[in-house]
Amino acid sequence: MQYAKEKLSNLASSAKEHAELWKDFFKRKSSLGSSDSVGSSRTSSSRQSELDEVLANLQADPGLRIRIIEYDANIRDEVRRAYLQKGPCQPRGHSFPQSNISGINRRFIPQWFDEFDWLEYSVSKDAAFCLYCYLFKSNFEQVGSEAFTGAGFKNWKKGRERMKVHVGPVGSVHNKAREAATNLMNQNTHIETVVSKHSEQARMAYRRCLIASIKCTKFLLRQCLSFRGNDESVTSSNRGNYLELLQFLANNDEKVKEVVLENAPGHLKLVAPKIQKDIVNACAGETLDVIMSGLKDRFFSILVDEARDISVKEQMAMVLRYVDDKGHVIERFVRVQHVTDTTSSTLKDAIDIFFSSNGLSFFKLRGQGYDGASNMRALVAVAKKNIDIASFFTTTNSVVNHVGASCKQRDALRAQLQEELVITFENDCLITGRGLHQETSLKRAGDTRWSSHYGTIISIISMFSSVIHVLQMIIDDNPNDSAGEANKIQREMLTFQFVFHLFLMKAILGLTNDVSQALQKKDQEIVNAMALVKSCKKNYIG
Repeated sequence: MQYAKEKLSNLASSAKEHAELWKDFFKRKSSLGSSDSVGSSRTSSSRQSELDEVLANLQADPGLRIRIIEYDANIRDEVRRAYLQKGPCQPRGHSFPQSNISGINRRFIPQWFDEFDWLEYSVSKDAAFCLYCYLFKSNFEQVGSEAFTGAGFKNWKKGRERMKVHVGPVGSVHNKAREAATNLMNQNTHIETVVSKHSEQARMAYRRCLIASIKCTKFLLRQCLSFRGNDESVTSSNRGNYLELLQFLANNDEKVKEVVLENAPGHLKLVAPKIQKDIVNACAGETLDVIMSGLKDRFFSILVDEARDISVKEQMAMVLRYVDDKGHVIERFVRVQHVTDTTSSTLKDAIDIFFSSNGLSFFKLRGQGYDGASNMRALVAVAKKNIDIASFFTTTNSVVNHVGASCKQRDALRAQLQEELVITFENDCLITGRGLHQETSLKRAGDTRWSSHYGTIISIISMFSSVIHVLQMIIDDNPNDSAGEANKIQREMLTFQFVFHLFLMKAILGLTNDVSQALQKKDQEIVNAMALVKSCKKNYIG
């Protein structure tokens, strides 16, 4: 009996130990599952980032694309959908080169684009390709489709006949690929696979919610307003322009109010930043399509400007300029793109990508205009290599920064200037007239504009005594570091060297400033512009 009790006690103890082991095991599994969830979330985020990067850099020229099979299987359909939305690469305005085939010069015929909507042309390889077979031929047998997907088709002598052969009968590889593309892009089929269990009422609610979101997005884009707010929580008094505008729309339309924000069915609020970005990109794509359809096959010119944004990143902006059927000059802003630098080679590569992705041809390009901000920065830097000139520009910047550092000092400067004008007027030493002696302030110079340096110099000359007086006020009222800096600036301004350079740079920059202002006039003609430039050069040399 005693043996049985001991045996039972041992079994109970063993069972307890096993239970603890299993408990620890399941704890670890739970912990591991949580870790897997976090890892899955990170993977999903990185996959989305990869997709965004891939879609932003899709190659338009079919001769330069990588094979569709080389894309990750998880994003392959998104890549296909993006290419189908853009449509085939058909540079209709391109000057197609001739090739000697059987002793006769032949070339690609652009009218083939009208007959074969799947047809693409590669400017880089002077060859024809099939969009549908490029996207979907890997899903089917590849017999008969290599000519329009590999190195491309170049036999222009039998071009039309070979294209018909490529299409083939109903069950051909091409037609299967076309059907796959249609199924992928068929909106009704795509929606039915996702919301097949939803009622018609739910679909209508989703549609109203989407339309409201699109209206808000279009309004903010047209007015150039920001979307996001610092605090977008429900309890916030200002949730940002997008949410506040959507709320305003809901307050004035009961049908919209039933389906947006807190009343939206499930999680279909359509207010997430990613969804906002998708709608913005869709609006941008539609706008660009309208601009390109208006351009058609006309000759055009481009205006390119480069500048740094607040995060000190180089940005390239592009404008297309052309004449419409009524003889009006049309300018359309079409692109802002981040570039690694603003060298000519980098800008050319960015322009090449834009032309290729939008079917534009360099043979239709009749003019190019560049702001040259990067070159201007270099010009300013070269001028400042002279020690005396560098010291002069440093002092002028210090004057503007120190005297205009606060509202108190700016008000003191205006008051002193007004007092001096009154005294001068009372002594009958002031020339009066309409537009003279307007209220002014010290102008801040920019790194890329000589005219801005000229404006700074003019303002310092006209307000010289007032600036000296304000600096003296800072010295007397602020016994600290700012007083020491103000004293240093005042002593430098009262030197002969500074005053000499002040009037010297006024004379030098005044010549180019007149030309710069004249060239910026809209009614300026090229003949007058060239005469102004020659006159400016003559004045410098003389």
